[in-house]
Amino acid sequence: MAAYQALYRKYRPQSFDDVSGQAAVTQTLKHQLVTGKMSHAYLFTGSRGTGKTTCAKILAKAVNCLNPQDGNPCNCCTACRAIDSGSCVDVLEIDAASNNGVDNVRDLRDDAIYTPAQVRTRVYIIDEVHMLSISAFNALLKIIEEPPEHLLFILATTELHKVPATILSRCQRFSFRRISQEDIAARLQYVAYQENIDLDDGAARTLARLADGAMRDGLSLLDQCASATAGELTAQRVYDCLGIAGERRCGELLTFVADHNSKAVLELFSRLYAEGKDLGALLDELECLTRDLMVLKTAGGAGITMLSGVADDKQTLELAGRFSTGELVRIMELLQQTQAGFTRSASRRMDAELCLVRLCRPELSLDADALNARLTRLEEQIKNGVAAAPASQNRSVRPEPAEETAVVPPPAEPEEKADALAPDEAPVGFWSDLCASARKELGPPLSGFLSASASSPVQGVLAGNVLELRCSNTFTCTMLDKPDVLEILTRKAGAMLNRQVRAKVVDLSKKPASNPRMEQLMNFGRAHSDIIHIK
Repeated sequence: MAAYQALYRKYRPQSFDDVSGQAAVTQTLKHQLVTGKMSHAYLFTGSRGTGKTTCAKILAKAVNCLNPQDGNPCNCCTACRAIDSGSCVDVLEIDAASNNGVDNVRDLRDDAIYTPAQVRTRVYIIDEVHMLSISAFNALLKIIEEPPEHLLFILATTELHKVPATILSRCQRFSFRRISQEDIAARLQYVAYQENIDLDDGAARTLARLADGAMRDGLSLLDQCASATAGELTAQRVYDCLGIAGERRCGELLTFVADHNSKAVLELFSRLYAEGKDLGALLDELECLTRDLMVLKTAGGAGITMLSGVADDKQTLELAGRFSTGELVRIMELLQQTQAGFTRSASRRMDAELCLVRLCRPELSLDADALNARLTRLEEQIKNGVAAAPASQNRSVRPEPAEETAVVPPPAEPEEKADALAPDEAPVGFWSDLCASARKELGPPLSGFLSASASSPVQGVLAGNVLELRCSNTFTCTMLDKPDVLEILTRKAGAMLNRQVRAKVVDLSKKPASNPRMEQLMNFGRAHSDIIHIK
């Protein structure tokens, strides 16, 4: 009985036309073979499983084939059969990871000067060439630059940045792109048909997504799932076989996170853990789904083409509307930190549960990311009308004391009384417009102090009819607290608001510093605590 052969070996392409997803590379190589304009050294780069070694072997057969067919080897002549069987002594495949010393390269260089015994061209395929030592690269330089006519070098690497520039300049470089999910799924369907595997479309798409652009990984996953189950291979069976949760469960987890329902999140996580789901794979799926939500949130409709495929478009669109951009960034960073800590963790389950609870309860964290996520959520709620300030007529009115017990307040200055009756909100863009208008009249160096950016040394806040110039240091206060400067700001602010405004300087360096955005959040919460609860 013949030994079983892995699917990725059994269905390795035997011609350039069989290679999936690398049309730019294969068409160029075929044209060079047809026209006879071959180089003496090639460098194939790209991620794993994209066809670098496969194309190197096809190229080795094509240059020695006795009956080439439009640049493809015939796979029938004695040269092609000898290379396929590995019995051709003139086509050598060398693993640079285990033959990376200078002595190995010297032996190669000494043998390369002899003419081939079985075929026309002696071919050296050096896989993972970046693993060679510096001295080994130096020993290889001369023969790669000026090799004998009967010699062809094909170098392959996944880490191009580790190959010296002196080697790169002596080779023709071909970059292998990641294979698309559609091409991988189509190839998996073809292999499944040949092997009598009942593979449905959902399972093929799932395997193609998990392959992450590597055809070899996709075929290996298909081999594993097909040997572990009988009958139709569905997406759910793929999840069960590989120990992953799947897009539906991940969508439920993020839905509970959006609802801040930590109880439901922990219950669902407990069921997934009892089913034997891999925690690293679970967090990776959550991270991919969160990434898709962030892409849709920031890129809009154009982001649909950039989705990873972890969930359908409808589910992703619904979830994206329930998170703010700040929350999605915080979720991704927390998932990455938790996943990175798995390698040194004593209890992965505890780390994952703590991560999920922190995702559901951002108020448990007082770091900048958590506060920013809560603030951006509140801003989007106000923008969308989910949280709004009550109308002035609905605000509770404090009853006036009885006439006999009325307390007469002390007389206030006319200016302060006018301020108390004035509106307490500035129109959108008021401060930035005021800065732009005042800079033209003030000129340097005073114009350099006025900026609408958060890092500006002075920020303008409108409190009633008083424009407070809140300065972060005493020097800025000294520069702005001048009658002519205040007169210009008062005049321009009054013209913009169509009412009288008084400008004054406030030195914030004499009191503890505060975050303007957090101060705005706390003031809003205190004013409207009866209608808004920030989670």
